[in-house]
Amino acid sequence: MPKYVIERELPGAGNMKPDELQALSRKSCDVLEGMGPQVQWIQSYVTGDKIYCVYHAQNEELVREHARRGGFPANSIARVMAVIDPATSEAREPALA
Repeated sequence: MPKYVIERELPGAGNMKPDELQALSRKSCDVLEGMGPQVQWIQSYVTGDKIYCVYHAQNEELVREHARRGGFPANSIARVMAVIDPATSEAREPALA
């Protein structure tokens, strides 16, 4: 299934309290449960004013639908074409996403 990186602009995201992050996570999971297995949340990274999320989804439209249903911004959605890391420097080809 394709992998996507979603950029969500949320001013003050880095200052959210643990209970606020938990509520945001619960909302996302509730929406995902209603959408079925064709879209899956993998992980998110909280920064100062943004949250970067990694999802598996059959297509970009499902990622947008999740954002719409949850009331989350999805300012940028990009399909991951390959994954690289330090071990890639020793490999012949980067791993496809």
